Formats: sequence, structure tokens, C-alpha cells
Amino acid sequence: MTTGRPVPWDNPEPLTGPIGVPLVDLLDRVLATGVVISGNLVIAIADVPLVRLSLHALLSSVSERVPAPWADGGPL
Repeated sequence: MTTGRPVPWDNPEPLTGPIGVPLVDLLDRVLATGVVISGNLVIAIADVPLVRLSLHALLSSVSERVPAPWADGGPL
């Protein structure tokens, strides 16, 4: 049975019980603050790089109360 309390990450003792964050809390935090996903994938044969893929994505929420940083309202 879980107690509903968060697990401290700086505890020197071994952790017991389930560890995790409820999905709703995780989505709320990600959409409130935003998250950047970045990664690289290189396909190589015999140490010769053939294909390189780079991924850079920004996930964030949009609020009408926050003004756009562009003078004309946006790039679209």
C-alpha cells in the first residue's frame, strides 16, 4: 500500500516500495514549465558514419495571458 508521500531522492538508505510520479503531476509540470528533447542518431558501418539524424524539440503550453515575443504576433 502506498502512502502518497514523495520519495526523497537524496536519501542515503536503499529505497523501498514503488518509486514514481503520477502521470497527471508529470504532465502538469511539463506543460507548466516546458521541456526540451534533444538527441542524435548516427548510423555507421565499419566506423564510417553514413546517416546522421538530429532531433531538437520543445514541448510547452501556450497561454493567452502571456504576450508573444514577436511584435507582429508571431511567425505564422
